[in-house]
Amino acid sequence: MKKISEKVFPYLLIAPAAILLCIFTVYPLFNQIYLSMTSYNLLTPPVFIGLQNYIDLFEHPNFGQILSNTIVFTIISVSLTLVLAVLIAVWLSSNTKINNFVRASIFTPHIIALVSISMVWMWMMDPQVGLFNYILDMFGLPTLKWLQSSDTAMFSIILVNIWKSVGYYALVVLAALQSIDESIYEAADLDNSSKIKTFFKITLPMISPSLFFLVIIMTINSFKVFDTISVMTNGGPANSTNMLVYFIYQNATEYANIGFASASSVILTLITGALTLLYFRTLSKKVHYQ
Repeated sequence: MKKISEKVFPYLLIAPAAILLCIFTVYPLFNQIYLSMTSYNLLTPPVFIGLQNYIDLFEHPNFGQILSNTIVFTIISVSLTLVLAVLIAVWLSSNTKINNFVRASIFTPHIIALVSISMVWMWMMDPQVGLFNYILDMFGLPTLKWLQSSDTAMFSIILVNIWKSVGYYALVVLAALQSIDESIYEAADLDNSSKIKTFFKITLPMISPSLFFLVIIMTINSFKVFDTISVMTNGGPANSTNMLVYFIYQNATEYANIGFASASSVILTLITGALTLLYFRTLSKKVHYQ
């Protein structure tokens, strides 16, 4: 009896978390897959139609551009954010009073609501009374339409995303930098290693696990971008900033095409799941190698 209770007790401890996981994660996932194979508009019962929603999705005239927008946004946003985060972290690694102030300052955008941030940036990017065009005009440079032109709208969204997130990621990189043993740098100084060589030969390899983790997290977050698009552009102009999550939102709420939106959600889930699997497989290889 005692042996049985010892075997059952651990499962009783994890049961509440497992039940919540099934209710709020596992069930919605399988329900999403089921709805993606139905014709459903919330007013009538779902009708099973097989893979037709997926066929319609890949034949949709805007889906290719939306997927391309998402990939372009992700690649540029992740690349620039990571580079800036590393540069800022290296600069902040020295413990000075001004650096302590900057650490607190650059983290502030991360904790401000994205809707509030978007409203401020919309004003600054206004073609008529915006701050950015005022500065450009003051220096005699041509003004831009920012969010109102398909040529600059994507760049504007990326700029807002970088500004909001770079401080948080810089602090993560800073934590990784501070975990490096100082004796390693002392040995490099004894070998007369230059700062650039030390950075690429010692610092970068030492923080590479943290950087790889950030790349995966930033990539997944970029694929899920929604608030900025919803507030600032509504996917326009000319569909130039429409991305997967906003496309799902449009089909689910504006067009009440739940089955089609669910099919899009499954594609997004597969993409983010593949990225997560890539991270864990790569991490397991590093651990095994070590």
